[in-house]
Amino acid sequence: MTSRWVVFSPDGNIQAELFLRNGIPYYSVNYCHTPLIRHSKLGLTFEHAKPLNRNFRVASGKYDSFDETWTQPWGEVKEIRNHYNELRVELEETTPSPRRMSIIFRVYNDGLGFRYELPEQDNLSHFEIKSEDTEFALTDVDHAWWMPAYQKLYTELLYNVTPLHSIPYRAVHTPLTMKMADGLYISIHEADLSNYSSMTLMPTQNNTLAIDLIPWSDGVKVKGSTPLKTPWRTIQIAEKPGDLITSYLILNLNEPNRLGDVSWVKPGKYIGIWWGMHLGLYTWGSGPRHGATTENAKRYIDFAAKYGIPMVLIEGWNIGWDNDWTKHGENFSFTTPYPDYDLVEVTSYAASKGVKIMGHMETAGAIQNLERQMEEAFALYKKLGIDVVKTGYVSPDPALKRFDDRGNLISMEWLGGQYNVDHHRKVIETAARYQISLIAHEPVKDTGERRTYPNMMTREGARGQEFDASAEYVGNPPDHTTIIPFTRMLAGPFDYTPGIVKLIYKEYRPGNRVRGTLAKQLALYVVLYSPLQMAADLPENYEQQRAAFQFILDVPTDWQDTKVLGGEIADYVTIVRKDRNSEEWYLGSITDEHGRTLAAPLAFLDPGKMYVAEIYADGPYADWRINPYPMTISKVLVDRSTTLQLKLAPGGGQAIRIRPSSADEIKSLPVERTSFTSA
Repeated sequence: MTSRWVVFSPDGNIQAELFLRNGIPYYSVNYCHTPLIRHSKLGLTFEHAKPLNRNFRVASGKYDSFDETWTQPWGEVKEIRNHYNELRVELEETTPSPRRMSIIFRVYNDGLGFRYELPEQDNLSHFEIKSEDTEFALTDVDHAWWMPAYQKLYTELLYNVTPLHSIPYRAVHTPLTMKMADGLYISIHEADLSNYSSMTLMPTQNNTLAIDLIPWSDGVKVKGSTPLKTPWRTIQIAEKPGDLITSYLILNLNEPNRLGDVSWVKPGKYIGIWWGMHLGLYTWGSGPRHGATTENAKRYIDFAAKYGIPMVLIEGWNIGWDNDWTKHGENFSFTTPYPDYDLVEVTSYAASKGVKIMGHMETAGAIQNLERQMEEAFALYKKLGIDVVKTGYVSPDPALKRFDDRGNLISMEWLGGQYNVDHHRKVIETAARYQISLIAHEPVKDTGERRTYPNMMTREGARGQEFDASAEYVGNPPDHTTIIPFTRMLAGPFDYTPGIVKLIYKEYRPGNRVRGTLAKQLALYVVLYSPLQMAADLPENYEQQRAAFQFILDVPTDWQDTKVLGGEIADYVTIVRKDRNSEEWYLGSITDEHGRTLAAPLAFLDPGKMYVAEIYADGPYADWRINPYPMTISKVLVDRSTTLQLKLAPGGGQAIRIRPSSADEIKSLPVERTSFTSA
C-alpha cells in the first residue's frame, strides 16, 4: 500500500498531497504547480495517553468526487455549487495495541478542507486532547491581516497588518488572511465547529503556523470520546482578494440543512433603542432613563410601522440589568420584565401595527443561567409572536462563568473554548424547535453552521459600530470596514449595525464620532452582508435625513447573486448584489482614509435592458475628517455597456440602487454609457 496520496481540485490547479515519512503523517499543497504549503505535520496529542501522530501505516485509501448545486434558504447567493474531489486515508498504528485515525481532504477550485476522524474502536474510547499538531508551513508571506487571540476584547480588536514573523502575540484568531509573495491570497479558518474547541493559529519559525486550540480552564483542549470528527481546517485560495469574498467553501464543508422547512426564517431589517443606549440617552437598567419602557417601545414600533421596517429590538426589558450586570449574569430573568415594560402589551401593540418585537437575552457570561431558562423563555417568546432573538455574552474578561450544582463558581472558561461551543449549539437547536432565529453578539466564531441550522442567521464576533459611540474607545478607523470583508466576514454574516446618519454627536459623546461619510454608511448595507440588518440610528435622525434614509429602506437583505467588482485589502472594495425578489441590483463601494476614483463596469446587467441607477455619492468637498455630510443623489440611465466612475471621498463611499427603467424614464433621464462623476 502506497504511503503517498495526491488529490487535485476539479480544475486541476490545486494539488494536495498526504504522505507518511517514518510513520509520521504530513501534507503539502501546491497551486498551479507552485508550492503554497510545504511539508506540514498532522496528528493529535493526548493527555494521559500516547500521541496519535506517529508509528502509522496506511490501512486503506479511497478517492471520491462530488458535484451538486444546493439552494440557500437565504444568503449572499441563492445557488451554491458544491464540487470537490475527496481523498480519505485510513491510518493505523503499527504498535501492539493499534489505534486508528482517518484523514480526509476535500479539494475545491477555491481551496480545500481537511479533518481528522476517530472511529469507534477498542483501543481508543474516551480521551482528552492536549494539542492538535496540525501545521501550516507556508511559503513566502508578504502580509498577514491578523487580530491577537486571548485578549480582553476577544474578537473585537482592530486588525493589524505585518509579516507573519512580526506578530508579537502567542496566537491570532481566524480567519487569518494573507498575501503571498507571488501575489496569491489565502485565508485559513475552520468549518463545522462542533463538540470541539475553537482554533487559533500560533506563529512559529520559518513562516509556519501551528494550531493552538482554546483550552478549558484545566488546560485540556478537547474532552471527548469516539467516534469524533474534528472541524475542517480550511484554506481558501484566490488570485484576487475579491474572490475570497465569493468563496463558499466554508459553507460547503458544513452538513446540509437539518431543520427541514425553514420558511419561518425571515431575513429583514430592524430598528431599536440600542444606539440610544450607547450614546447614553437610555440605560439598560431601571431608573429615570430606562430605555425599555412600554411608552418608548411603542414610539419605535410606530416609527417601524410608518416606514415598513419589520422588527424592533428592545434591550434591557428584563430584570437583572441593575448595578454591575456584567459581573452578575446569574441574576437575569429571561421571562420577567421590569414593571415599566408590559411585555404582552408591547408585543400585542406591535402585532396590531404589522411589526414584530425582537427578543433579547444577555447572559453576561453566565450561560448556565440561560440554559436553565431556555425552554421556558423560548416557549414564551413563541407564544408572543417573537420570531428572532438576539443573544449576548458580554463579560469583563473573555471568559464565561461555570458554576457547580450549588451555585458556587468553579471556573472561568474561554469564550472560544469547547464549553461555549457546546453551549451555542444547544441554544441554536433549542431555538430551532420553537422556530426562532438568532443573532449572537460576543459569540463563538462563525464556521458556516448556518447551512445546517439556517436559524443561526448572523452574529457579531468583530468590532462593530458600537465602538463609534463607546465612552471608552475612540471608534473605528476608516480602513476598518475595508479589512472586515476580506477577514472576519469570510466566516459568515456580520451584524455590524450600520446606518448612522448623524455622524457627529457632541451633545452625547463629545469625544466620539463616526469616522466615515454619510454615503459610506449607506454603502455598508451592501458591503457588509447580514440577512438581518439594523437601521441603527435614532428615529428622529432618520426623519432629518429622509433622503439618505430612503436607500436604507430600499436595500434588501436577501440576495440572488453577489459579485466583487474590485478591491484591495485595507484600501477599498466594491460589491454588487442582486435582490432575490426582484430584478434590482445594489452596489456598495467604500474606501479607507484616502479618497479615490474607481471604475464599476455594469456588465452583470441583462443584455438589451435599460436600468435606472439611483446614485448616493459623496458630495463636493466631502471628507470624513472635516465635512462628512455632503452627498449628491442623482439618477441616470445605464445598461450593461456602462462603466460608472465612483468618486469616493476620504473615508467615503457610494451606494447605488440599479432598477429596471420605465418607459417614461427612458424618455426623460440622461443616458450614461461610459462614466459618471459623482461631484
